[in-house]
Amino acid sequence: MSLPRKDLFELPEGLIYLDGNSLGPLPKGAAARAMRTIEQEWGGELIRAWNTAGWMDMPKRIGDRIAGLIGAPHGSVATGDTLSIKVYQALAAALKMRPERRVILSDKGNFPSDLYMAQGLIDTIDKGYELRTPEPEAVADAITEEVAVVMLTQVDYRSGRMHDMQAITQKAHAVGAVMIWDLAHSAGAVPVDIAGCEAEFAVGCSYKYLNGGPGAPAFIYARPDLVESIQPALAGWLGHASPFAMELGYRPAMSTERLRVGTPPIVQLALLDAAMDAWEGVDMQALRAASLALSERFIAEVEARCPSLTLASPRDPGQRGSQVSFAFEQGYAAMQALIDRGVIGDFRAPDIMRFGFTPLYLDEGDVVAAAEIIEQVINQGLWQDPKYQVKSRVT
Repeated sequence: MSLPRKDLFELPEGLIYLDGNSLGPLPKGAAARAMRTIEQEWGGELIRAWNTAGWMDMPKRIGDRIAGLIGAPHGSVATGDTLSIKVYQALAAALKMRPERRVILSDKGNFPSDLYMAQGLIDTIDKGYELRTPEPEAVADAITEEVAVVMLTQVDYRSGRMHDMQAITQKAHAVGAVMIWDLAHSAGAVPVDIAGCEAEFAVGCSYKYLNGGPGAPAFIYARPDLVESIQPALAGWLGHASPFAMELGYRPAMSTERLRVGTPPIVQLALLDAAMDAWEGVDMQALRAASLALSERFIAEVEARCPSLTLASPRDPGQRGSQVSFAFEQGYAAMQALIDRGVIGDFRAPDIMRFGFTPLYLDEGDVVAAAEIIEQVINQGLWQDPKYQVKSRVT
């Protein structure tokens, strides 16, 4: 199907949305689907809806829809909980697979929550584990036989810089380490072949490029040949082989279902299920080509118009995901001025202005119009208005 597909989204008139890398817009039909879940299924069926409306199967069924976007086979992706929880699950399971090793390797550019979860797990286990975080460019050289697990986010949340998934996974496996990829800024943004690279685990969220809504469930992938040997650290009852047998001892499900923890968030899953409709028929290679064309045009336009902004993303389009970041000392205030004028991006400390490019609902006209407004805000100093200096809790 052709891109963009703006008619599938609720986009306010006169607004250019360049923040789908942080929170995707509302897909048309998603609100109605949520109301059906609330009014007809919950309201009409009550507890019977777990069976009659298929609630119990939603984590796996929607996981299969996500699997198609990350190059994973059916049955290998489970949804539910938060991304931080899924990071914890994958890390804990991976460490048990390499009990003789004591190093978790990540990088300084990784999303802070991933690093917090790793350190929290280390503190909980209290057996001499170490978290190492070299510069992103030095990760490959830091993969040694001491490393139990390599845990990286494929696309950097600040700059959009992209790790070479195939090469790093091969290096990790060459020294006997387990590989975990965080696909938070990859799923729905760039082509991913998680099965092809043979990584043991992948995790991700669904509220960015997948447009599942704020707080949408996370997902976790486990390589199918390993599933039955994975020892879940969070042994929730819905990861049990027979949850309603109510056994006192934990007996894990013989599939990726063992990575489920608690009761799935049904209304949020319904929203995500509806959001996945927009991906029907989308070729990820075509989407990637469209994304790069938009981002390249944006960089050219902004650099020509605003010499005071510094490109903070890789110049080589093959080395970045589906976002472009510019550094500007007054980036927070400038972003507030842009938002006030209908161009929505976001800011990340200390000086990064982020712009996401989602070909599902953006076109070249949007890019040029956004650059024109950025030129006005930066070159006319519109960001100097005192109201743009006051920082909100969410930036």
